Amino acid sequence: MNTEKKSVIHPVWLRLTHWVNAIAVLLLVTSGWRIYNAAPFFPFTIPSNLTLGGWLGGALQWHFFAMWLLLINGIAYLFINLFSGRLRRQFFPVSPRAFLQDMTAALKGKLSHADPRQYNTVQRVAYLFVILDIVLIVLSGLVLWKSVQFPLLRELMGGYEAARRVHFFSMAALVGFVAVHLVMVALVPRTLLAMLRGR
Repeated sequence: MNTEKKSVIHPVWLRLTHWVNAIAVLLLVTSGWRIYNAAPFFPFTIPSNLTLGGWLGGALQWHFFAMWLLLINGIAYLFINLFSGRLRRQFFPVSPRAFLQDMTAALKGKLSHADPRQYNTVQRVAYLFVILDIVLIVLSGLVLWKSVQFPLLRELMGGYEAARRVHFFSMAALVGFVAVHLVMVALVPRTLLAMLRGR
């Protein structure tokens, strides 16, 4: 029984929240691009074949659905991590020195992945960053969705138009994280098997 427990890399709840999160992010990003195209604030738009919703109304419906999916799933993920003690064990401590050492090793292709149950400092920083980034996406999204109901939050964001940009750049950072994440999975494919099978 003890050997069985030790062989588990990712528990069921972690795998479930990971994949629900992946679906929610995909829906949010692609529908969000369609929403952006309806009123772009940069001199470019996203190619339509990369967007979801077909038109602004359809994109908004997908966006709101995925928003609730991300929010509920994210709260469950954080609460389980917090109350199980996993948040403290897996993501801390984090030190600038350890981060620089691990980042240097990663850039040289020498970062060890011997034990997939333990995160290196680069992974810890990346996952903590993406958690905070998603919080910022949710907060700026609240301003865009219910601007009148959240006047203080709107002012903290610098106004409605500034909140649009915060939302856009937070989304871009999330897309960047996903891109790097996929590259790392391609380089170490057993991490994908562990996230599928848990062992």
